[in-house]
Amino acid sequence: MNLDFNKKVSILIIWLFHLSGLMGLLYIDKNLFASLTPLNLFISTTLLFVNQTNASRVKFLVVFIIFFIGMIAEILGVQYGLIFGNYEYGNNLGLKILGVPLLIGFNWVILTVICGSISEKIFKKNRLFSILFGVFLMLVIDLTLEPIAPILDYWEFSGSKAPLQNYIGWGITSLITQSLYQYYYSNKEFIFSFNLFSAQFIFFLGFNFLA
Repeated sequence: MNLDFNKKVSILIIWLFHLSGLMGLLYIDKNLFASLTPLNLFISTTLLFVNQTNASRVKFLVVFIIFFIGMIAEILGVQYGLIFGNYEYGNNLGLKILGVPLLIGFNWVILTVICGSISEKIFKKNRLFSILFGVFLMLVIDLTLEPIAPILDYWEFSGSKAPLQNYIGWGITSLITQSLYQYYYSNKEFIFSFNLFSAQFIFFLGFNFLA
């Protein structure tokens, strides 16, 4: 498959940032590189949408709703222990609203888009399976991220370990965002989404095994 120049550069950038970030966390300065997470998420979000096709008002609305759902779910968790359990965010994810970093809302958008794009590519003729596999992929990312989140001062649960409630809440919230994305976001982009998912998965899994 021929890729345009912008997409090639975008893919190169996200792999460069994730792999250099992993090496920096492991072998140079963990605190410094963890504090650069907002920059990485901002670049990932920007490049993800630069590589989308056929922008429309409906697509922007879907993205905003997913962002809003993610933020509300996280605020309910941080403030009241609902949905995900009792936890609080650290200082490495930037500006917060009611205890929740704004970047977490964008992270819900990123994960919904990349996981939904991959799952639709696999289950193009079965929307239900596509939604469920998208939820599964989002859970995979969460499973690899939860053990290292306290180490990187992203967030920490009461008792230092994510409870079962977190994964159930993550699955339910993902089911809502995936359903919105699969039904109302047309012409999904696959190649960049697959690379961004792979880069994040390798980053989190690599840190789990090597830290």
